[in-house]
Amino acid sequence: MWKQLIGMVAAISLGVAAAWWISQQLNPAPAASVQPAAQSVGGDFTLQSAKGAVNLADFRGKVVALYFGYTACPDICPTSMATQKAAFAQLSAAEMAQVQGIFISVDPERDTLEHIQRYVGYFHPNIVGVSGTLPELESLARRYNAFFRKVEMPGSAMAYTIDHSSVIYVIDKQGKVQTQVQHAAPPAELAAAIRAWL
Repeated sequence: MWKQLIGMVAAISLGVAAAWWISQQLNPAPAASVQPAAQSVGGDFTLQSAKGAVNLADFRGKVVALYFGYTACPDICPTSMATQKAAFAQLSAAEMAQVQGIFISVDPERDTLEHIQRYVGYFHPNIVGVSGTLPELESLARRYNAFFRKVEMPGSAMAYTIDHSSVIYVIDKQGKVQTQVQHAAPPAELAAAIRAWL
């Protein structure tokens, strides 16, 4: 009887372990929403804004929250920008004086510099909108391990959309990317990531 009981317990334990292993393969743990950036990610750049050239070096002494997106994005970009807005709202006025947002449009064909600036203005006055030529943007995206590509949409009023990665890069006061925050992270996590480098 004891042998049968022990056998049943062992079989149940093995079944539970197997079920757990299968569930982990089918539903792996989500990646952390805030991660340290690789040493090689980032670097200085010069792009254009509605008010002229913008260089990352212009913001030395400030923590920069940088994002690649485009203004016609239907969901991911507005969510990311709303996250930035909510995170900035959690910072004090003295902290915000040390913070700069940069929105880099990867849709230079459609996004004029004036339109980009109007777009970011809906979210926060401390965000500047910039863009450049397609080769400039592709080179910069590679340096930041970002991704974007144009996807044609025949028959659509939009004509095309852009698939792109969605990460907010937190850059320290010396211009080095320190943290990568996923677009769906809670605003408090982005605020904490920014505050860590003030």
